[in-house]
Amino acid sequence: MLTGHKLKTLQELIASSSKEELAWINGYLTGLVSNGQLIEDANGYSVNTVPKITKKISLVYGTETGNAKKLTTSLAAVAKKKGINPKIISLDQYKLNDLEKEEYFFVVISTQGEGEPPNGAKKFYDYIHERELKLPNLKYSVLALGDTSYPLYCKTGEDVDAKFQEFGAQRVVEMQRCDVDYEQDAHTWFGKVLSLIEESTTVVPQVQPPPEPTKKATGKKYYQGIVSTNINLNDRGSEKQTFHIEITAEEKIDYLPGDALAIIPENKKWIVETIIKLTGIDRDLILQTSKKSARVEELLTRHLNICYLLSSAVKKYATITEQEIPDTRMDLVDLVRIYPVKNATQFAEIIKILPAIAPRLYSISSAPAAHDNEIHLTVGRHSFQAKNEERFGLCSEFLGELPVGTSVSFYIHKNRSFKLPADDKDIIMIGPGTGIAPFRAFLAQRDATGAPGKNWFFFGEQHFISDFLYQVELQNFVQTGVLNRLDLAFSRDQEQKLYVQHRMMQNATELYNWLDNGAHLYISGTKDPMSKDVENTLLQIISEKGNKTAEEARLFLEKMSDENRYEKDVY
Repeated sequence: MLTGHKLKTLQELIASSSKEELAWINGYLTGLVSNGQLIEDANGYSVNTVPKITKKISLVYGTETGNAKKLTTSLAAVAKKKGINPKIISLDQYKLNDLEKEEYFFVVISTQGEGEPPNGAKKFYDYIHERELKLPNLKYSVLALGDTSYPLYCKTGEDVDAKFQEFGAQRVVEMQRCDVDYEQDAHTWFGKVLSLIEESTTVVPQVQPPPEPTKKATGKKYYQGIVSTNINLNDRGSEKQTFHIEITAEEKIDYLPGDALAIIPENKKWIVETIIKLTGIDRDLILQTSKKSARVEELLTRHLNICYLLSSAVKKYATITEQEIPDTRMDLVDLVRIYPVKNATQFAEIIKILPAIAPRLYSISSAPAAHDNEIHLTVGRHSFQAKNEERFGLCSEFLGELPVGTSVSFYIHKNRSFKLPADDKDIIMIGPGTGIAPFRAFLAQRDATGAPGKNWFFFGEQHFISDFLYQVELQNFVQTGVLNRLDLAFSRDQEQKLYVQHRMMQNATELYNWLDNGAHLYISGTKDPMSKDVENTLLQIISEKGNKTAEEARLFLEKMSDENRYEKDVY
């Protein structure tokens, strides 16, 4: 109960406040007392207390023998139990340009031989020694691993610490040197790191204005980005090519895990050049199509579909050129070679009837909570047979060949039926091959936000050695507890082919128990035959382990779908 000057102050505040202001004060105080529960006042304003401010925390390691990696994942698991979710990454995979964007940066690094950095950290080590960086906003500490039998046993860690000091970074915990028996000293150092982060994380009441009325979108929002990474995830000897592509944008990209990126590919320049040469058309001639007015060269390169034309387009070509052409599908370059146009004017008419290049959609494999202003794709190079000749998908080949530094334009395709559930819900993900893409996003998001729900992932490919996509990341997720279960199926590593549905059957009892207890199940990847085989296996498991008839199993799966607990993203 208030007395004295506190009561008098409150009475004066009440007397001088309007009805609307009193309503706001009431909501504000209620929000503080409710310890974080969202309260809406009479004006629609929301008040809540945020127990923790999310900070950007990176825990990086450089290792030669694996000790630094093992230790780092162990430390990260301790942090997660305290509700702190650092981003873990090996220094050989760390994007050096991100260093100036970091807020909290903690380095676990070993020293080799005569004070040399481990091979996995050499790129990072050379970078900070060859650049003049400015890092005034960086808060850091170094855990240096070494062996006291060598005179320069922690020199790499000392060098990193000295460079960060030189760059103006703030050392928030003193560097810790560790001998080969490093466990106790390492955990003591990390305890200081965690205490520092917890102390700097305050409880802040936030008042949020009511949301503005939703405005109907007037068109697609296009983003401009730069390709910052483009690597083949498959190792030597693989029959496949799977590209991991990272695109960096200057503005924040509005997307959620489960969404897709839409991009319009370009036709190959040598094909366009061949068509222009065969037809004799002026490349700089301005033509108006149904959707675009541009130079011929630009139309054929960026806007019009010239690959594997539908039979309807071939028929229109035959009509314009007054030739008998069989009912078939054919590339434009083959058409003009086999069935030449009479002149450039005739070909100009053909350009006007060509369909536009359709956008291609790719599941996004990054998460907004984990990848600042970046968007990642996992693209398999698609091949098919046409007239006994191997050909490649226009967009997958286009993306796979994009060099780093290329500017690209894209938009986000929202997938409202393939989304993560509430943080406390358990999820089962089945995604062989490039079906892993949205699940990499799911796991990264849950890792970054500290979601308590359990995660189980079934992944399959041809060979463990050459085709285990994102192997290191998945193993890190297992070691840090983000992935509670990881079941793998590599179909060609044994005489009898092994697929994800076989792993599902091997774990049928536990799989059914997860479903029966409310877990959400997701399937991503090829529609035929993978998704159909997986669904048939699901029905079999539900029937056998749930003691249900085939019809009851089907109804069980339908009910899951109605509850948005069974979702597919297949192609």
